[in-house]
Formats: sequence, C-alpha cells, structure tokens
Amino acid sequence: MKSPIIEVRGLTAGYDSQVILDGISFDIFPGEILVVVGGSGCGKSTLLRHLVGLQRPIAGSISFWGKDITEMEEDELGRLLHRVGLSFQGGALFNSMTVGENVALPLEEYGMKDWEQLRILARMKLSLVGLGDQGWRYPEELSGGMKKRVGFARAIAAEPEVVFFDEPSAGLDPIIGAGLDKIILDLRRLMDLTMVVVTHELESIKTVADRILMLDGGKIVFVGTLEEAETSAHPRVRQFFLRQPDREIGNRG
Repeated sequence: MKSPIIEVRGLTAGYDSQVILDGISFDIFPGEILVVVGGSGCGKSTLLRHLVGLQRPIAGSISFWGKDITEMEEDELGRLLHRVGLSFQGGALFNSMTVGENVALPLEEYGMKDWEQLRILARMKLSLVGLGDQGWRYPEELSGGMKKRVGFARAIAAEPEVVFFDEPSAGLDPIIGAGLDKIILDLRRLMDLTMVVVTHELESIKTVADRILMLDGGKIVFVGTLEEAETSAHPRVRQFFLRQPDREIGNRG
C-alpha cells in the first residue's frame, strides 16, 4: 500500500456554534479518485473548502505530503497549493476575460509573464479537454458543459499533482455529464493525477470512483469501493445507492 498524499485526522469544522464535520479522519492515496458523497447539508462543500485551505478548522489536522496545512502561514500554504488544482461547481470563469486568459490566470498568478508562452500553455490545457481552438471566445458564448471543461483546463493549468472537483456534472444532461466523466478519467491517466470529486450523481460515481467516502450527520459513515457501497448494511449508504426516499416522504407520495 502506498503512503497517503493527504491525511485528515480528527477534523472538526463549522460556523459559529454549529459543527458541520465532527472529528472525521481519512486518507487519500496517490493516483486514486476519491468520490465524496452524502445528502444535502452533510458537509461535502465544507470538507472541500477545508481541504483546499479556504477555511481553517475548529480542530484537527489536514496534511499534504506530510505537512499540516492548518498550521501554515499564508505564504507557505500558497506555495504548497501550487501543487493543487480546483474546479469550481459553477466554473467561476471571469466573463471579462477570454477562455484562454481564464485558463492562463493561475500561471500568471504564479509568476509567468511571457504572454506567448501563456497562450501556448493555455491552448495545450484546453486541448486536453477538447477545446483547443476555443481560447479566443468569451465564457458567455459557451454552453454549460463547455464552461465546465474550461474550468477543468484551468484547474490543471499549473501542472498540479492533486485536483479537486466540486459537483462537476451538476445541472447538466446525462450525455454531457458522461463526457465530463470521461475527461476526468483521461486527465487522471495522462497527468498521473490524484483526484477528489464531490458529487451526488450516481452514474458519475459508478464511472469514476476508485473509493467512495460518504458523510452523514457530520460523520463518515462509509469508506470503500463501489461494490462495497452497493452491498453495505448501513441504512444511509443503502438508501443513497438504492435511491430510496426518506420514509416520511414516501408516505406522503
């Protein structure tokens, strides 16, 4: 077994007096795709924000390559996060910038100034998501699926080792969602990436997940493979993967 890239230990997180994640611990291993699932409000987005250093926990540690990011100063954290990419749920593209400029932005932030080099690198990353000839367009000219792909390209622009995806196929039709799943798998293979995907889309989970982590009530209720999830005896895990409604909802239907 390889040593984990990311180690989460006793992570407690929340807002004001409300605890969202209650002392959770898990590992993420090199080259795997870990899919984080759970019901609305279970803490998926909160966990993601903590993993990428956007929020500090109430307690616990989050270590990347053996270094605890919760104890780092901003400069040190910024240097470490150069090795991490993030694809936002809504794409989070800047409408005043072209697609190519959006993809090149992380490289500029990390000190690259040669615009011709930036343009070439942005086109290379766009080519990996099937949009190599679209760098001149603006986000408002793109479909929802194309915006997601641009977000993927920006997430890998700086050659990260770990990439986080927040609901990559949310709001898209199944065919476009399947295409995004294929891109995720292709990027993992081509760039030897470790990935964390937050999603509630069952078909995506079945396609991309090496392991699944399920949150419920601020706790981890399951970590394992898809096969283990589909045969789990845990009621919330079975309910999620068998698409069973809550009893009170079913009774009202």
